[in-house]
Amino acid sequence: MTALLVASTNGRIGLPDAMAVLRGGGSAVDAVVAAIRPVEANPNDHSVGYGGLPNLVGEVELDASIMDGRTLATGAVGALRGYQDAILLARHVMEELPHVLIAGEGARRLAKEVGLTPVELLTDEARRIWRQRLDSVGGPDRAAYLDKVRDMVGRMSDDPELAADAHGTVNVIARDRSGNVACGVSTSGWAWKYPGRMGDSPIIGAGNYADTRAGAAACTGRGEMAQRCCTAHTVVTALRAGLPLDAALRAAAADLHALDDPYRGEVNIVAVDRDGNHLAVSTVPGKTYVFLRDEDDAVVEAERLHIPAES
Repeated sequence: MTALLVASTNGRIGLPDAMAVLRGGGSAVDAVVAAIRPVEANPNDHSVGYGGLPNLVGEVELDASIMDGRTLATGAVGALRGYQDAILLARHVMEELPHVLIAGEGARRLAKEVGLTPVELLTDEARRIWRQRLDSVGGPDRAAYLDKVRDMVGRMSDDPELAADAHGTVNVIARDRSGNVACGVSTSGWAWKYPGRMGDSPIIGAGNYADTRAGAAACTGRGEMAQRCCTAHTVVTALRAGLPLDAALRAAAADLHALDDPYRGEVNIVAVDRDGNHLAVSTVPGKTYVFLRDEDDAVVEAERLHIPAES
């Protein structure tokens, strides 16, 4: 079968390495990890890994998940501090522990135990952006602190420029030459978030789901919306039921648009069906995604299908 990689646009830098893995006979899971790790190491991407924008108190916290569509095995980490390779750690969870999700200090402990290299995740540039956008935390008063969180989230929802800096994620779906699919997601989460907040990225079924018998889907954008709708799982469930890829994605987008959410933001979905067809959609216009097929010489960027609320 034809090898395939599909990703959010910021995943472009990792696709050549991942395709080399697939062309060499590697698995879809191998390719997902190979694709995401360069993005996590990129200091110019402020939505993922090293250089990610921090939470409200200036700490970078990473979330990631991975899923093997052949076995439905999954692993995820949340609120990881001090280590950049969140997707690799998620794979360790999947393959070495009887658990699915490890968070906070447990994730940090596991990273040390498996021999990952500690990294100071907050770069000077990310710190500058954080300080520029956050004048004060609100002091020791809890009510003032929570008001600051609500204000930041509300303004990020209304201001497209601020929102673009505030949230982002890399997601990758891989299909290997055996026809198996896998997907992975990694993020530094919503910038200026309340410490410990986790969005859809580490939640299997919300931001990430893969089943070789049907296909795979992964999300970026406002994770709380994808959490409430189990968006990635919704897409794959629709594919299992026999819906074509376009209809499956439209059904998931309709669920998102139906939400009553005062902090509503964009949600983007990439998906691949069991036959290797791929498509990506967004609840806002002008978004793109990237893909690389076995026969391609270079990564291709394509426009996402915009699904507005009235569709």
